[in-house]
Amino acid sequence: MRCPYCQQDDDRVLDSRATDDGTAIRRRRLCQACGRRFTTYERIEGDEQIRVIKRDGRIQAFERRKVLQGMLIACEKRPVSTADLEAAANRVYQALLADGEREVSSQRIGELVMQELRRLDQVAYVRFASVYRQFKDIDDFAAEVARMQRPERP
Repeated sequence: MRCPYCQQDDDRVLDSRATDDGTAIRRRRLCQACGRRFTTYERIEGDEQIRVIKRDGRIQAFERRKVLQGMLIACEKRPVSTADLEAAANRVYQALLADGEREVSSQRIGELVMQELRRLDQVAYVRFASVYRQFKDIDDFAAEVARMQRPERP
């Protein structure tokens, strides 16, 4: 593993443990060259390769980090921990695997992300929805807030 600070590949694992949801191993490492610490995550990579069908018809490999990045942007300057967002991104991925489909629409992924954000932070949810649903004006925001205030159906 290359150190993200000095690019040397001489490190030592200080601590290993499973993530809270059990889908990855978190490893704390110490770079022997520069002495800085960093964290890596080890995940299972199997035959469950999911492909995403984009709105324009293109097909791409699913990337969990893109889901997490979108959630991080929506939660910027909000009181949501990175650990909570990591767990939410894992739940999105697990839901996609549970569906059993090899190809999923980007809309399905967006809906799963919105469900997770709605549980974590309502402001982040509206931020994400405004981009995802391409709000055109304040009426779109008001309609989404009204929809959000209704009880969520299971």
